[in-house]
Amino acid sequence: MAQLEGYYFSAAMSCTFLVSCLLFSAFSRALREPYMDEIFHLPQAQRYCEGHFSLSQWDPMITTLPGLYLVSVGVVKPASWVFGWSEHIVCSIGMLRFVNLLFSVGNFYLLYLLFRKLQPRNKAASSIQRILSTLTLAVFPILYFFNFLYYTDTGSVFFTLFAYLMCLYGNHKTSALLGFCGFMFRQTNIIWVVFCAGHVIAQKLTDAWKTELQKKKEERLPPIKGPFSEFRKILQFLLVYSMSFKNLSMLFFMTWPYILLVFLFCAFVVVNGGIVIGDRSSHEACLHFPQLFYFFSFTLFFSFPHLLSPTKMKTFLCLVWKRRMQFFVITLVSIFFVWKFTYVHKYLLADNRHYTFYVWKRVFQRYEIVKYLLVPIYIFAGWTIADSLKSKSIFWNLMFFICLVTSTVPQKLLEFRYFILPYVIYRLNIPLPSISRLVCELGCYVIVNFLTFYIFLNKTFQWPDNQDSQRFMW
Repeated sequence: MAQLEGYYFSAAMSCTFLVSCLLFSAFSRALREPYMDEIFHLPQAQRYCEGHFSLSQWDPMITTLPGLYLVSVGVVKPASWVFGWSEHIVCSIGMLRFVNLLFSVGNFYLLYLLFRKLQPRNKAASSIQRILSTLTLAVFPILYFFNFLYYTDTGSVFFTLFAYLMCLYGNHKTSALLGFCGFMFRQTNIIWVVFCAGHVIAQKLTDAWKTELQKKKEERLPPIKGPFSEFRKILQFLLVYSMSFKNLSMLFFMTWPYILLVFLFCAFVVVNGGIVIGDRSSHEACLHFPQLFYFFSFTLFFSFPHLLSPTKMKTFLCLVWKRRMQFFVITLVSIFFVWKFTYVHKYLLADNRHYTFYVWKRVFQRYEIVKYLLVPIYIFAGWTIADSLKSKSIFWNLMFFICLVTSTVPQKLLEFRYFILPYVIYRLNIPLPSISRLVCELGCYVIVNFLTFYIFLNKTFQWPDNQDSQRFMW
């Protein structure tokens, strides 16, 4: 069975890479010039290719660190030495974009290894389920689309997933080093370095919590009662646990590589004067709480075969009725967040090449009340996402939620690319769905990808004051 799984995996990865190469060829023919953010990334990478690394050569419109350009030079330069290619060929647009296609192959393999680690075989069908899950996440529409453009997303996901994999295997120094590489692609990836440390801490807390529960069971202590009894028990446990120097020192020695990296990040923020380099005026942090609601809706949409069912909806409605006061308070707080903390970035309203422009214009902007009417959907989406993660410990869920809030809420701009990493981490950690649900999910992703690529490559348009062809994209 293990040998068959290897054959199936090799076939899935080979077929995916072949299809990707055909799509890459179509992209290269259609896009011979830099497009969108490539107008900043490609010239900067080409300057690095030519050996111009000085800060005076840095484009001030670039807001991320030079990880993508450094890796690209490290990949394409040896090609010029081995094959004798000229600088013009090696540092061409097509060659630099191809670096992301190589990263996509690495992502496919890492996703498979992560599924093997997080979802060990427990029945005969799980081999197919793991491969189908890997294939599905590898062609996840938002991530898959940016495999063909010179953006930081594919490399950012690669190093973050690699760091997560090393963390799961207990190689924390390697994990922190890979986390640093991910940070060099996008500064906000430091959050997922913290998540790796949080994973280690959650494991220790879970073991200690189980011991505590067993101890109380043996002592037959009366249970704490009340509407928030579970929360109070956990909070009390955390306070007692954190008061122990032995516990804190043990956690420190296990997570010190991540702590060191966080200190380096803090030093970078102090020296740089902020997390963003370059153009900071368009990337100001704010408390944009509805971003969390948008992520819930995004996840519900792309994972609907696993999160939507008549049974789940019936369970949710019964729970709402049973705990109606709690849900009433949650609804009021959510409405308050939507009312007071909804921000609209100037890019969202100005750039009609992104799908988010049309989502905002035709859903949120059409009627003012729509954003409030969507609150029940947000609450259902949040509940069903939390329900799908109930196999994970309470402490793992707490760590994930903290990192999710930290990675989404400060972002003023609504852009689906910012949801890629939290979505992939979430999708990796839910129990393996049935084969029928995976086939349904994969089929939907294929359809969405087909429509996205078809529209991008064939449905061009022009702005009144610009003769260049414009294209619709994520």
